[in-house]
Amino acid sequence: MTGSDVSPSFRLAYVPGVTPTKWVRIWNERLPGVPLTLLATPAGEASDVLRDRGADAGLVRLPVDRTVLSAIPLYTETTVVVIPKDHVVAAVDEVSLEDLADETVLHPLDDTLVWEQLPGEPAFERPETTADAVELVAAGIGVLVVPQSLARLHHRKDLTYRPVTDAPESQVALSWPEDETTDLVEEFIGIVRGRTVNSSRGRTAPPPQPKAARTDRSGAARQKPAAGKNPRSGGAKGGAKGGTKPGPKGAAKGGPKGGAKRGKPRRRP
Repeated sequence: MTGSDVSPSFRLAYVPGVTPTKWVRIWNERLPGVPLTLLATPAGEASDVLRDRGADAGLVRLPVDRTVLSAIPLYTETTVVVIPKDHVVAAVDEVSLEDLADETVLHPLDDTLVWEQLPGEPAFERPETTADAVELVAAGIGVLVVPQSLARLHHRKDLTYRPVTDAPESQVALSWPEDETTDLVEEFIGIVRGRTVNSSRGRTAPPPQPKAARTDRSGAARQKPAAGKNPRSGGAKGGAKGGTKPGPKGAAKGGPKGGAKRGKPRRRP
């Protein structure tokens, strides 16, 4: 099988917490002949997967290496603190980082937030993953600050979460290799940006079709008058040259039909 015989397909990587379901559904409706394959990818490995062409595009968390990857920010997530339901913080609607100053704040190795300074008291050991950190929260070892989608992903009945007003936020973006902006990548960009199916963005628009000439009742093509000319000008019987209004019906140029030219009356001999 040659390269030209290979059926087109699209590989989409996505990181934990991101839900591509809606966009995949639209893709399948618009391009039923091009299968889309989803690749669940750890957040820390997403950029490498795209650089190595392991996927055509990816739903990732910023930042990414913009020297080799293009990215379109899609949305920003609320940051929350995951706590046991009986924790004192569960009694309020939201907290600040200062409110967590005396808490043991877990910092997993796959943390997706960019911190200038970690809040609270550090744990004795960093959990390997966010999932491991959630288990430690349930065990009463500490609390965890994450994007809200990750708190929902690892939801437990004995845990809850509250927004942290001044914590770093996580931006989700669509990213792809900068030198591989293919037609299928353009199609997916259009989908995540909400373009309609008839949008010509990224496609070659069809050439405009010439309008058919209007015809009269006899089927003959009707011609437009030359520019600057009045089609009624000079067309009426007895009408004056230059498009002025015609005289009364039956009137000839200069006077009544068959009448003598006006002038001085003649004397009889």
